[in-house]
Amino acid sequence: MLVEHIKSIFIGLMLAVSLGACSEEPQSPMRVGTNVWPGYEPAYLAQDLGYFNTQQVRLSQFQSASESIRAFRNNAVDVVALTLDEALLLIQDGIDIKVFLVADISDGGDVIVSRSDIQNVAELRGRKVGVESSALGAYVLARALEIYNVPFGDVKLVHLTVDDSEKAFFDGSVDAVVTFEPYRSRLLRDGANEIFTSREMPNEIVDVLVVRSEFAAKNEVNLKVLSQGWFKAVSFIKGEPQKASKLIGARLDLSPEEAISSFEGLTLPDGAMNASLLAKGTPISLSNGALKLEKVLVKHGLLNSHVSMTGIFTDAYVR
Repeated sequence: MLVEHIKSIFIGLMLAVSLGACSEEPQSPMRVGTNVWPGYEPAYLAQDLGYFNTQQVRLSQFQSASESIRAFRNNAVDVVALTLDEALLLIQDGIDIKVFLVADISDGGDVIVSRSDIQNVAELRGRKVGVESSALGAYVLARALEIYNVPFGDVKLVHLTVDDSEKAFFDGSVDAVVTFEPYRSRLLRDGANEIFTSREMPNEIVDVLVVRSEFAAKNEVNLKVLSQGWFKAVSFIKGEPQKASKLIGARLDLSPEEAISSFEGLTLPDGAMNASLLAKGTPISLSNGALKLEKVLVKHGLLNSHVSMTGIFTDAYVR
């Protein structure tokens, strides 16, 4: 009898566990927000190629960095793609984040383009320059003016989102704009003159994926799924550029040739390089560059003061 009693208790416990497991709600897809930028295309390519699905990762594309960051601040997305300087602004505002993936390093992808009668940065004095009122746009302009010894106050700032700046350039509202791909290619295609690129400020603009620390602690699996799918897509871009360019060009309203050239100004780190960038004490550790970046941002008033970057970089999801 005792054996039978123990058996019945055991069966009951197993049924309870089984029913409990069945009654659990399936985990919601992780919501990822990006703006339009070639460096973020591995996410969309990974989705198109089936490296992850919408039950695991749900992508949302916004027209500007300002919109995607606002969505992250408002908890409309769980993960956001942004520049490292923008990540520092989130920290300044008291948001506890982790930088868990390096999407790209800009090496000519961020630019200033002007009307054909403006030949260089020095000739922006007294001109109207369209710039997105986020840290990145102002940072690129500030560094360009600094490199060419033009006082920041000598240009007339017109605050525009990057998609609106394209329209403003063509209707004559501004003389130059701070922009990036795919807008860069479209502007150059229609006669704009490129007078500055991020190649003149190497390794200063880094795009990253950011997540709230609390969310990361509970969603390790989906963060790894996103990361590994991303790196597979990067490999596809490098190994099958013709096929990749057709898919990416269709999304960005670029020809396959323009899509390929849009990546010429970018370094797309693979998983191994990501691990080195995100780890402490490596020769290319992001933590070193972030300190330099912070000093420049504070100098130009783009960051109010020193922010603590202790523990914000993690390689836990890219290894």
